[in-house]
Amino acid sequence: MKNANNKRIIDGVLLLDKPKGISSNSALQKIKKLYSAEKAGHTGALDPLATGVLPICLGEATKYSSFLLESDKKYKVKAQLGIRTTTSDADGDIVDIRNIDITIDNLKKAIYSFVGKQKQMPSIFSALKFEGKPLYYYARKNISVPRKIRDIHVFSIDINEIDLPYIDLSIHCSKGTYIRTIIDDLGEKLECGAHVVELRRTGINDLEIDEALSLEDIEKQFQEKNDLNDIDKFLKPLDTLLSKLDVLNLPEHLSEKFLHGQKINLDQLEDRKDLLHDLELYRVYNEANFDLLGVASINNNIIIPKRVRKNRD
Repeated sequence: MKNANNKRIIDGVLLLDKPKGISSNSALQKIKKLYSAEKAGHTGALDPLATGVLPICLGEATKYSSFLLESDKKYKVKAQLGIRTTTSDADGDIVDIRNIDITIDNLKKAIYSFVGKQKQMPSIFSALKFEGKPLYYYARKNISVPRKIRDIHVFSIDINEIDLPYIDLSIHCSKGTYIRTIIDDLGEKLECGAHVVELRRTGINDLEIDEALSLEDIEKQFQEKNDLNDIDKFLKPLDTLLSKLDVLNLPEHLSEKFLHGQKINLDQLEDRKDLLHDLELYRVYNEANFDLLGVASINNNIIIPKRVRKNRD
């Protein structure tokens, strides 16, 4: 199906392995153009230096991208001790070079000290907005702006390798965690400085890097047959973004009401379950054909549509 501008009306989630050296938006635009998609967005930007899992949402999937933004993330990071940079990564200018005078035991203790709930000041070279512009906009103009300290949770850190001045870590953390800031803070804790050399996002929620496709592989697949249907097979269903939400099934007659944005009393469900709780979000399906209808909350015994899938029929 195409719109008036000859763009395809297509829904789905493409799990992209973003390459190094391009922005997340550049990767998004390449996929949007390749699929000739009417509408596209991504869930959670990666720095140009970073690679790894970047879910690209096409069509109706863009309605649900925010649910994945709230999810935990997993990263693999290679850092270099002894050098601090302006951006806390290899793309920045060197601001300090110091000797590395630490024992392996003290290094491990310092690394593991970042596990747990904590406060974090985002990097001034981040995409967080201040008065409508990303922080890095002000940083590049050497303008000082306020930054809000965030509550984050580092669930685990695994030390993969120590080969000084380099360390290789795997980090599982909450949304809003800046790995560059952890590495910079680690360098200051060790009094030698540190910066990120390589950063790879290996997972979001239960979406793993093993499932992701490279931009090169997708382009190659399309060029072989010049058939969009041949790359449509790479798209995952919309509920890929909603796997952490509990399921609520509706019968056919109530599914129609839901698709029209109408509220539904739980008493109308013949097999009403007492396990449904107020103020929680649910992914809602038509129990007759298992089609995703959208996302709903429940309040005072009422099912309230929050996101409703557009009927493409």
